[in-house]
Amino acid sequence: MLKNNINWLFVSLLVAFSCSQEHPRKLPYLGNYDVAYHQKNGKTVTDTIYQHIPYFQFFNEDSILVDNKSFAGKVWISEFFFANCQSICPIMNTQLKVVEKTLQAYRKDIQYLSFTIDPTNDTPSALKRHKKRLGISNPNWDFLTGNEAFTHQLGIENFLIFAGREAEAQGGYAHSGAFTLVDKKGYVRGVYEVVQPDLSVNKKEFERLINDVQTLFTYEYNYQPQ
Repeated sequence: MLKNNINWLFVSLLVAFSCSQEHPRKLPYLGNYDVAYHQKNGKTVTDTIYQHIPYFQFFNEDSILVDNKSFAGKVWISEFFFANCQSICPIMNTQLKVVEKTLQAYRKDIQYLSFTIDPTNDTPSALKRHKKRLGISNPNWDFLTGNEAFTHQLGIENFLIFAGREAEAQGGYAHSGAFTLVDKKGYVRGVYEVVQPDLSVNKKEFERLINDVQTLFTYEYNYQPQ
């Protein structure tokens, strides 16, 4: 099941990435899309309508109910994990900390989102303890917990990473080691398999994430790092 879902996501992302090569300084829009037709000056014009992250509500580690609007105006970098995971999750958390440190110049404009896929155990207080153990003090990094089924669906259908129950997996859950890049308008612009299934760190994927964030800010937001 996990392999099939990951293969499906890989094919979808590959198609979207291939279609983006005509604009090397503009990141692709990933995920499903619709095509709309309208008339302009007597000619039929097509518009591509890409999917964006739908409305969501979660409690963060401080038991504050947050939603999309809470993070408006920022670029998001997200992960899906669970605190009791003893295999891939600690590596993901650590690598995302390295990403945060590397992108310090953009710290005011990036929101980090860590969605737990095990909300039964990962209550706000549990996530608060987990965040403290990781030594994370960035106010723009929220650990989020909410409805389990919705979280899994959100990961698969919108953030384009696999997350769900897996009876044979350690801890009863399985997920990819990817980070998702979401722009200020809520569109997915990149998925990066930084942590591989064998628990190794893919340096090329890490570097691609860093480069894509810089590209997004430089060429789409005309942003000069501080």
